[in-house]
Amino acid sequence: MVRSVAIGDWDIGRRGAFLLVAGPCVIESERHAMKMALALRTVAERVRVPFVFKASYDKANRTSISSYRGPGLEEGLRVLEKIRNEAGVKVLSDVHCAREAEAAAQVLDVLQTPAFLCRQTDFLLAVARTGKPMNVKKGQFLAPWDMENVVNKILSAGNDRILLTERGACFGYNQLVSDMRSLVILRRLGCPVLYDATHSVQLPGGVGHASGGQLEFVFPLVRAAAAVGVDGLFVEVHDAPELALCDGPNSVHLERFPVLLDQALAFHEKRLESAGDVL
Repeated sequence: MVRSVAIGDWDIGRRGAFLLVAGPCVIESERHAMKMALALRTVAERVRVPFVFKASYDKANRTSISSYRGPGLEEGLRVLEKIRNEAGVKVLSDVHCAREAEAAAQVLDVLQTPAFLCRQTDFLLAVARTGKPMNVKKGQFLAPWDMENVVNKILSAGNDRILLTERGACFGYNQLVSDMRSLVILRRLGCPVLYDATHSVQLPGGVGHASGGQLEFVFPLVRAAAAVGVDGLFVEVHDAPELALCDGPNSVHLERFPVLLDQALAFHEKRLESAGDVL
């Protein structure tokens, strides 16, 4: 039995619900983040799906010390709060350390645990104690059944508002692979499950000073995940991926994104028709 997670007026995990989490990897500027939030809101409204805008205020896990990390906690939360208020969208960002959790919870609708931190007990407990919905990325170094321990840590802090996101598993050096069985296994843990379409095709550290990506696999993997059954989609989207300050090689171009979302929803709806309540 999957617990539904309330995000505003939405119940994610309820039969038929489909959440979209999308945006650029990192806040590049207030103007750019606002532009992307408004554009993606329009796409989501067209197909009537709940939308959460994502952009990190700080990417503390970049490959290189010289890589752009974002505007930081204070400025980044200011930008996200402005987007939340003026664009009228829910907002999500990565939280990278326990001491930031309370400040982030004052602004964010969903606090995201990066994959590399999903086993850090004190960090998970600090974020969980805010009481806000959490999106926990499955570590690329973990089997899906190992996430039961992660879920139990969060539940022990009195927070059951947990989303789990599959983002690929390590497959040799600088490679990830998506095991579609993981989507089924993760959902058996009682949490709504999202599929991270763009980090799943990432090549970690693949270009030496930064990560690369295999964007050509995003579309088929999204169709596959929606056909297996997920409660939503996580996608990094950019209006000029070749100029993006983070994760450009695996970001979907804004112009192509509506087609990707349409395909995901078509497979999602077809699965519901043919499989009933079975996932």
